Amino acid sequence: MLTTIISFLIALGVLITFHELGHYWAARRCGVRVLRFSVGFGKPIWSRTDRNGTEWAVAAIPLGGYVKMLDDPQQAKEEGLPYREGEAFNQKSVWNRFFIVVAGPVANFILAAVIYAGLNVAGTQEPQAILAQPPASTPAAQAGILENDRLISVNGTTIESWPQARWLLLDQTMSGGAVSLGIESGGRVSERQIELPGLAPDAQAEQEDPLAQVGLSLAPGSVRFGQAQPDSAAERAGLQPEDEVTSIGSIMQPDVLTFIEFVETHAGEPIEIGVRRGNTDLVIQAVPALVTAADGREVGRLGIQVSSVVPMVTVEHGVIESLWNGVTRTFETAWFSLKMLGKMVIGDVSLKNLSGPVTIADYAGQSARIGIVAYLGFIALVSVSIGVLNLLPIPMLDGGHLAFYTIEIIRGKPAPQRWLEVGQRAGVAVLAGLMSVALFNDLARLLS
Repeated sequence: MLTTIISFLIALGVLITFHELGHYWAARRCGVRVLRFSVGFGKPIWSRTDRNGTEWAVAAIPLGGYVKMLDDPQQAKEEGLPYREGEAFNQKSVWNRFFIVVAGPVANFILAAVIYAGLNVAGTQEPQAILAQPPASTPAAQAGILENDRLISVNGTTIESWPQARWLLLDQTMSGGAVSLGIESGGRVSERQIELPGLAPDAQAEQEDPLAQVGLSLAPGSVRFGQAQPDSAAERAGLQPEDEVTSIGSIMQPDVLTFIEFVETHAGEPIEIGVRRGNTDLVIQAVPALVTAADGREVGRLGIQVSSVVPMVTVEHGVIESLWNGVTRTFETAWFSLKMLGKMVIGDVSLKNLSGPVTIADYAGQSARIGIVAYLGFIALVSVSIGVLNLLPIPMLDGGHLAFYTIEIIRGKPAPQRWLEVGQRAGVAVLAGLMSVALFNDLARLLS
């Protein structure tokens, strides 16, 4: 729980700070007086004022941040602030105001692109796109895809790893239709066509993976042991960390689920476990202890950590290619998010896919526990989401201001005050509704 909270707060702080830095930088470029740049809300616990008169503060509530600008000359008079003509936000041209507002979401997109590019340059270890045996009657099985076939391209785009393939395939599931897969099987390369059904209106994020539904999933890895508990069945049998399981009973090369199920159903019975220790193959006899599981079942336990080991590949590129990949990935993620939102609006995708702060915090904790690469990827993904959300034409958000500035550009004068007032009320209602749905979904996921 502590890891989840800390990971969430760090991610939120970085993302909001970068967003507000975009507004700050643009405001300074346009000559607007910036009164305060605050990380967090509430009473400042630290602050200093720079030579430009901007107060930099860290506040007590670390849930966001803000940039406070001088809105108009009257504000300077009321607050007794030094003022030079033309440095208030509302005195700037509509193009200047547009630039200042849009700079926040753009900063989020830049942050995501830099993170993606940095990961590309540094190189990441990702699972190879080796496929599991597709269930009978699924589109993948009907296309002739077999266990351990390697996926090398999607619609002509070469892929290096399973995450890359998965991203392209998930994007295709938005609309469904035929997809061409390049498959390497037994040293031979061929093209296979499968039909993706598209997302159902009642599809939910927590339900079965849409790719698994068509028979496309990563081949399960082999089982590797971690640390054994003191005086456990595993320790008594002599099982050691880094042992790789080659068999259990009569089952050869079991995956993690198969291994656990076999152990659970053989409590108190001697079982033979084939392991590879270094370059040596061994057969070790163990007797799973009888324990009571959390759900009240009596099951067998060895008392040792197990993990799935899949073939990995290093995905690494040069600086220029990585920068291009970072920009491309950011654009594709933003476009995917917009398409999902659009399908929610017209009812093609369930609103149950909306996630709130609880789910996001959970993902922050999970990614942080996996490692720094997963955590940075999470920050990049949420940064894109924040950028997209803020560009939506909803009053109260940056996109709402941009919509009114666009009207001002077209009309040649600001929108009527009545429009602004109605827009503000509507914006509050829409945001409140979205937040209510997202929080309800969070609670529903927790309770289920």
